[in-house]
Amino acid sequence: MVSVSIIGSGVAGIATAIRLRARGFNVTVYEQSEKPGGKLKHKSIGNYRFDLGPSLFTRPELVEELLNIDGNKPNFEYYTLETLCNYFFENGQKLSASSDKEAVALSIEKSIGEPKENILKYLDYSNRINKIAGSVFLENSLHKLKTYLKPSVWYSMLQIHKIDALRTMHKANSSFFKKQETVQLFNRYATYNGSNPYKAPATLNLISSLEFSEGAFLPKGGMVQITNSLYQKAEQLGVKFEFKSRVDKILVNKKGNKCEGIEVNGKNIFSDIVISNMDAYFTYSKLLKMETKAKKIDQLERSGSALIFYWGVKGIHPQLDVHNIFFSSDYQKEFEYQFEKQEVFEDPTVYIHISSKLINSDAPPNCENWFVMVNVPAKPELFTEENIKKIKQNIISKIEKNLGYSINENIEEEEILTPGLIEERTSSYKGALYGTSSNKKFSAFFRPANFTSQIKDLYFCGGSVHPGGGIPLCLLSAKIVNQIIK
Repeated sequence: MVSVSIIGSGVAGIATAIRLRARGFNVTVYEQSEKPGGKLKHKSIGNYRFDLGPSLFTRPELVEELLNIDGNKPNFEYYTLETLCNYFFENGQKLSASSDKEAVALSIEKSIGEPKENILKYLDYSNRINKIAGSVFLENSLHKLKTYLKPSVWYSMLQIHKIDALRTMHKANSSFFKKQETVQLFNRYATYNGSNPYKAPATLNLISSLEFSEGAFLPKGGMVQITNSLYQKAEQLGVKFEFKSRVDKILVNKKGNKCEGIEVNGKNIFSDIVISNMDAYFTYSKLLKMETKAKKIDQLERSGSALIFYWGVKGIHPQLDVHNIFFSSDYQKEFEYQFEKQEVFEDPTVYIHISSKLINSDAPPNCENWFVMVNVPAKPELFTEENIKKIKQNIISKIEKNLGYSINENIEEEEILTPGLIEERTSSYKGALYGTSSNKKFSAFFRPANFTSQIKDLYFCGGSVHPGGGIPLCLLSAKIVNQIIK
């Protein structure tokens, strides 16, 4: 039986293990921490429960496909969100967006003044890009010749002019909408893969179609239920997990052209195939000592990172829903600070996720669990105690201004996650949440591949490689690796 060693138990690592085990491979996953999940874990702080990482759940069919891979689907339940997100603009305008296209178009027209027909026209455009580029370029390796021999890829290539790759997201969105608030609303989807809408190609406008055509969801056990369900399925199939097992080295033959296994806690473990769910930069720099390759990755612009405050907040706040956005007054300047100046803008856009709106047990009675996040540069040294204190105050001031009342005295529990801690806990280089950014026209083709032509039988999955970060793309990276392993 072919043996496989997987480095890391993020969702991509577990998903890859499930797919290969279902094909009959002998799979073992090695994880440095005590539990599976990578960024997708949870924690109790006082009497509050928090999902620590990703908070948006789209395309549940990707999880269900894995859970049903042996025809024996376990119970995996989730809420369908009636409200995708509540938006607060600096001019005092507010918007509650649903996943129904007609309803959201009408809401935007009433709340912001953007003509309904502009919204519907834009959503058709977004869906068109998704149909042309979505499955073809996100579910296949961009670095294998055989990909470009597929009829479906040829069909998409013939329509490449329709995916809007030559304009930036902002330029495209500005051509559709009259109101700057609407432009800002749809520009924000660049942050879903840690990019800058003023530089990223308009092809990324396909992201919004996932929410407004398919909806958004929340697992009934919280986001961590995705990890738990995949982990349980992997174990049922016979995948072995070794926790507290830090991989120190990837073993290659004397010629340096074939992978032979891994070194774990000083012990050599030989296997036919090795798959790294670790950040590609650290895989090359730490586990392979391939400094030239690591430097090439380092030359690519990092995606954004995050500064997250986990707050246990007293009181119920009816203006807020599961997902909430408080927009910056100057969106373009905010991204200039993040990507060019490598600083945090004094008026950052604030995102608040409150799972206790649907999962009552996540907070004590008459309280809420606030996951409060701002997008920041992947620059760990920036987040000194003094800077964090300043950013926190700016965040609180912004929230209080929009809600119309004080919240500071109602925060009874707090923990903070910085880019430095993200790097330390998840081996994400510089704390970048999505590996490299998509701020250039053809960034997708420069993102590290799911394999290396230099070393046979070594593969890569996860957010730092193709097709990118976020739960759906990480799951698709596992699908791609499964496709290219013979």
